[in-house]
Amino acid sequence: MEGSISKQFLIRMFLTLLAINSCINSSSATRPIASKTSTEFIKTSCSSTAYPTLCFASLASRATSIQTSPKLLAHAALNVTLSTAKSTSVVMLHLSKNPGMKPREAEAMQDCLEELSDSVDELRRSIAEMGQIKSSNFQLTMSDIQTWVSAALTDETTCSDGFDGKTKNGKVVRERILNIAHLTSNALALINSYASLHV
Repeated sequence: MEGSISKQFLIRMFLTLLAINSCINSSSATRPIASKTSTEFIKTSCSSTAYPTLCFASLASRATSIQTSPKLLAHAALNVTLSTAKSTSVVMLHLSKNPGMKPREAEAMQDCLEELSDSVDELRRSIAEMGQIKSSNFQLTMSDIQTWVSAALTDETTCSDGFDGKTKNGKVVRERILNIAHLTSNALALINSYASLHV
């Protein structure tokens, strides 16, 4: 009797382990497929932006969290843009304290820092609003987000226009600001694409 109970117990244990092993193998087998699907979704979505290569490069590492959601993709694009704008502000603040800077360049740097500060605020507001979207307020909220991201893009373009790129600092700043402007442009395109799904 005892022998048959322990035999049944061992059989149950073996079948349980087999089931667990099967679950682990199937979940690990589906993981790369899900990731590939997410990556393909990002690549396809980015193809409609003005800077598709930059778009994909900036968002591919977030494929797992984005999955295939247009909302999460737009949200991630805004977060990447905000992060880049904030780190550029830090670099510019450091450069603006350079004692060898010409008066005109120093003035352009100061103006640019203000424009970039406005841009960071507008991007922050857009991200906050993105988290508040409901079906009842979708159109109005999306309209606000589109307005703020467009304003951020205008601020960045104004900032980059203040640098002719002839000086070393001017060239560095202009390249960095153009990078943010391109990221913002891409984010706006993905936001517009997300908004169009609910028209």
